Amino acid sequence: MMSDDTRSVVIERTLDTSVDVAWNMWADPAHFAAWYGPGGAAIPVADMDVRVGGRRLICMEMQTPNGPMQMWFTGEFQEVVVNKRLVYTDAMSDDQGNILSPEQTRMPGDHPETTTVIVEFEDLGDRTKMTLTHVGVPTDSPGAMGWNMAIDKLVEYIAAA
Repeated sequence: MMSDDTRSVVIERTLDTSVDVAWNMWADPAHFAAWYGPGGAAIPVADMDVRVGGRRLICMEMQTPNGPMQMWFTGEFQEVVVNKRLVYTDAMSDDQGNILSPEQTRMPGDHPETTTVIVEFEDLGDRTKMTLTHVGVPTDSPGAMGWNMAIDKLVEYIAAA
């Protein structure tokens, strides 16, 4: 499901797992690295200090016709309510977590330097309704497509666990 706001991606999924497991998919770096990113992407680095004010540094690696390419993302956890809500900032960065401008990352000039990711969890017993909102990412962007691919990978990862 997409939002009417063209500057936010909203994806709702009902996951066939408990809210505890769904939460851990986002809060445990090993689980997060296993499913995050679009198809074909690997996450060799997922440093996540999941607490308010905690930092995150994620490396996404993809094979391209010109060889492997790495993209780094950094941010800060703004809200952490276990099994309910996770809010963090997200920005492209270098491998040290220094934020890069849209121009430095070849993004359009009107792309925000920092965006916000909100993940909400609703306990449905043995299932969990998860709503992801990425504020600042247009619904028709590569980022939106990447999120849909990543959430598909999350569903597959949970099913295989």
